[in-house]
Amino acid sequence: MDIRPSAAIRNNYRSVADFCIETGMPVFLTNNGEGELVVMSISAWQEERHRIQAETSLLRVEAEEAAGVSRYTAVDDVLAEIGRIINEKEAAQL
Repeated sequence: MDIRPSAAIRNNYRSVADFCIETGMPVFLTNNGEGELVVMSISAWQEERHRIQAETSLLRVEAEEAAGVSRYTAVDDVLAEIGRIINEKEAAQL
């Protein structure tokens, strides 16, 4: 973890930017000794955002499974369900 005073961004922008870009790590900036900002590269921010979205999706699927929502897990399951629906429709027409 890289922690720097807020003056670092003002006085050494290129150094802070190069560190973030090269390492993919954020820099935590302080003001009067207190944490205030986090600076990170755009690519690291995008990766973090994608990770959060993926985790959110997985949590939603887990919650739906816990609630009893059925899902298709294989092509064979989908084909079997389609076949069942077709058979029901054909039987209803007779």
